[in-house]
Amino acid sequence: MKHLNIKLYIWILVGISSILYVLYIFFFPVTEQTLISSLKPIPTIVTLDVLFSAIFIKWFWKCKLFYNWLVPFPNLNGTWKGTIKSTWINPDTGERPAPIPVILTIKQSFTSASCVMRTAEMTSYSFSSDFVIKNEEQILKLVYSYDSNPKETIKERSVRHLGTISFDILIHNKKIELDGEYWTARKTTGTIELKFWKKELVSKYPNKIGKHPMSLK
Repeated sequence: MKHLNIKLYIWILVGISSILYVLYIFFFPVTEQTLISSLKPIPTIVTLDVLFSAIFIKWFWKCKLFYNWLVPFPNLNGTWKGTIKSTWINPDTGERPAPIPVILTIKQSFTSASCVMRTAEMTSYSFSSDFVIKNEEQILKLVYSYDSNPKETIKERSVRHLGTISFDILIHNKKIELDGEYWTARKTTGTIELKFWKKELVSKYPNKIGKHPMSLK
């Protein structure tokens, strides 16, 4: 299970279980030490272990305290903003477009992440995503494939298409940046640079971030 340092997590559960066992015996002492009496606390301890695991998977994994040594990826929940730099060449001008303002919302749980990217002209939704984690090679990536749906008014020059994005998760001075590359079924490529903006999942592209450079022509 790559979402967790499983060996360390098992040792933590063993430690918690041992403490719970001692506390149970302390608060509910038995008069006769038999095999049955010694096993009596186990159902309670198992129930508490399951409850702890459920709480950890639902909420605790997000704590920065657990990142790296127990949970191998950071909490990316929220809205990110930055720019797309496309390698596409405009056939009318022979030039590449200016950087495209973009936002990315990430809704992440312990076992999955969904990504929605928005520009002034299109919205793309992830349909498959995963973390690539290779500690020995110092690789930490978020990779997802998406379905991009441009607005109806610009579909003559920008058709609906599929694509894939690979983000390097860069962490410096406790700040996280996403530095990515993308490629699409319409044979375009480019780079994307994002910085964290806000915890809120922004569901509509804010016009104040900037217009699409092709709309300015």
